[in-house]
Amino acid sequence: MRPDILNPLFAETDSLEGVGPKLKKPLEKLGLMRLRDLAYHLPERFVTRHAVSDLDEAGEGEQIVIALTVVEHRAARSNRGPYRVLAQDEKGNICALTYFGRASYTAKKTLPVGEKRWVAGRLDRFGEMLQIVHPDHVAKESSGLAGRLVEPVYRLSEGLTQPRIAGLVAQALEKAPELPEWIEPGVLDQQKWPAWHDALMLAHKAEHASARDRLAYDELFANALALMLVRQSNRKRRGQSLQGDGHLRGKLQLPFPLTGAQQRSIGEIIGDMAQEAPMLRLLQGDVGAGKTVVALEAMLVAVEAGAQAAMLAPTEILARQHYETLRKLAAPTGVEIALLTGRDKGRGRESILMGLLDGSIQIVIGTHAIFQDTVNYRNLGLVVIDEQHRFGVSQRLLLTGKGKVTPHTLSMTATPIPRTLVLAQYGEMDVSRLDEMPPGRKPIVTRVVALDRMEEIVAGVERQLQTGQQAFWVCPMVHDNEETDLAAAEARYAALKHRFGDDVVLVHGQQPPEVKDAAMERFVAGDAKLMVATTVIEVGVDVPNATLVVIEQAERFGLAQLHQLRGRVGRGSEQAVCLLLRGEQISETGRKRLALMRETQDGFRLAEEDLELRGGGELLGTRQSGDEAFNIATLEQITRLLPMANDDAKLLIDRDGGLDSNRGQAARVLLYLLERDWGVQTLRSG
Repeated sequence: MRPDILNPLFAETDSLEGVGPKLKKPLEKLGLMRLRDLAYHLPERFVTRHAVSDLDEAGEGEQIVIALTVVEHRAARSNRGPYRVLAQDEKGNICALTYFGRASYTAKKTLPVGEKRWVAGRLDRFGEMLQIVHPDHVAKESSGLAGRLVEPVYRLSEGLTQPRIAGLVAQALEKAPELPEWIEPGVLDQQKWPAWHDALMLAHKAEHASARDRLAYDELFANALALMLVRQSNRKRRGQSLQGDGHLRGKLQLPFPLTGAQQRSIGEIIGDMAQEAPMLRLLQGDVGAGKTVVALEAMLVAVEAGAQAAMLAPTEILARQHYETLRKLAAPTGVEIALLTGRDKGRGRESILMGLLDGSIQIVIGTHAIFQDTVNYRNLGLVVIDEQHRFGVSQRLLLTGKGKVTPHTLSMTATPIPRTLVLAQYGEMDVSRLDEMPPGRKPIVTRVVALDRMEEIVAGVERQLQTGQQAFWVCPMVHDNEETDLAAAEARYAALKHRFGDDVVLVHGQQPPEVKDAAMERFVAGDAKLMVATTVIEVGVDVPNATLVVIEQAERFGLAQLHQLRGRVGRGSEQAVCLLLRGEQISETGRKRLALMRETQDGFRLAEEDLELRGGGELLGTRQSGDEAFNIATLEQITRLLPMANDDAKLLIDRDGGLDSNRGQAARVLLYLLERDWGVQTLRSG
């Protein structure tokens, strides 16, 4: 139960003055549902203005506050043209206050001819005339602007303005209570950090490094503590020792001999499963490194020991792919494998549920349907979670609650995670890495091509399709947008469909699930030859006959994402090609990314390089549903502060009495405040 002290911060935004249904919508677009969200909606940057008495004191491009007297209004010749209000300083220098669109109506009211107004904004030049386009503030008195020489700039959505969001944040901060201190006193003194309440206030007022560090540390400390509580609780749970005798694994006829990395990982997993304490292990493996085979070996160990295994996939298509692959690989063993998804209904579903309950089904593969209340197991011994970043800790705990005792858990991800971030995201798990590729896989030929060679590229795709092979075409966006030149999947689909007819399908995240699944299934079955898609195909489409992937405006994607998209091809015996199409305007970072993609196919190296190139919290920001986000901590702060936060969390658990001590009670408040309370829930359920 959430501590009462936090109740004011968890009130809905419509409890604030001036927030009705109309304003609530743009707030929700930004994820600002409660006062807590507003309080933590930190400024992206700050505008620093200079108060000047005349325009001669100000430089072009400078943010200023100045008193001006309105001289004349000049309307535009058309509705789209600028509306200019000419005003002069005390020396008679003229400046145009320029407005576009509906803002001109406000200018007519707030800037009457002959009157003096205090104006804040950026001074620029248009031709021979100085101008301020859409002034940030216009006031009758200087007092209103005196406190705005340093002003926060917040992320907005349509329907919100800077003054409006700043006002709502201020209201939320007024409700913020003083909270007990959860940081170890020695750390607080050494870093000279302000108390939580002071840090929150300071972070909204100006560039304040120590306040930002304090809030980032809180986030990292809360995450580290929650993951440690999960790990601690897991070790206390009663599991079951699963020791296979090899009689099923010995029957496997694998297409490739196991790599050294696969053998090492299987050994680590078998060692964990032999213990009574439930395994909690993450298997990191690049695209094509053989994670599925490792998972199958682990599941067969469970079956050999008389238990069942369940594999959770994030999408129905991925679940079906795993089912087909594992059924073929495991055929010589005679193990009963079933597929269970949300689509299964009637007698077929009842039959699977009975098989899981009586133990005749030994391995089940499916979507989240496999942990619904109606699904019960005779003896669930191992849970394998594929593309683990798609599921939050709370979802994982639901599935592990399905066993009579806590089952062993093996999580897998094909997203290479830099070592720096593994602890931040998966601190509760032991980690195995598949850093070798099976023999015989041909490297994917990667080329960078200018977008202006589009006709040649489409002709190349046509030649590819004529050989009977398939191709992907990836675009950065779904719809065309007037404000950007980014390629849109719908427009590209229309153009390619005109050329290739019904051989083309379209897949993007805004489609209804049944439409998207139908298009995916046509492509997987070979009925469609070309799939136009957004990054929705980044994970989990396995089509060995697809040998070409075209990625439009590739410079816009991160390296890790480009690597995942490239990994959609090269899964069969034919030579695969990845074409990275670049735009005319390309940054130095964009050039480096594309050069690295040509240079290496090592996902772990690319992930480390991506970290170097991106900076900031972007890499953690590209998260999927269910993942715990770092909303405040930047990459630099994670690297610098995470070791300290981990030590502090360990100190609290090992020396300072855990959550039952005074500091522990304060830390419990933090876990609820930052919504890492699943760490507390594990203690209860344990």
